[in-house]
Amino acid sequence: MALVKIFSGSEIIAMALQAKLQENDIVCLAKNNLQSARVAGFGNTDLAVEIFINEADKAKAEPIIDDFKMNL
Repeated sequence: MALVKIFSGSEIIAMALQAKLQENDIVCLAKNNLQSARVAGFGNTDLAVEIFINEADKAKAEPIIDDFKMNL
C-alpha cells in the first residue's frame, strides 16, 4: 500500500478535506506536524498538516479534491 500526499496546509482546511474524502469512502491519513512540533517543544506554522491517501484511490479522489479547492 503506497501512500500519496494530496494536501499540505492549515489544520482546519485539512480536517474539512479529510471529512469530504471520508464521506466518499476514501481512507486518508493526516500527519499533523503542528502537534508533533508542539510535543517536541518548538513551533511550526508552515503547512502544518499533510493528508495522505492510498495510491489506488488517487483517481477517485482527484475530482473530490479539485471540487474542494474550487469551493474554498
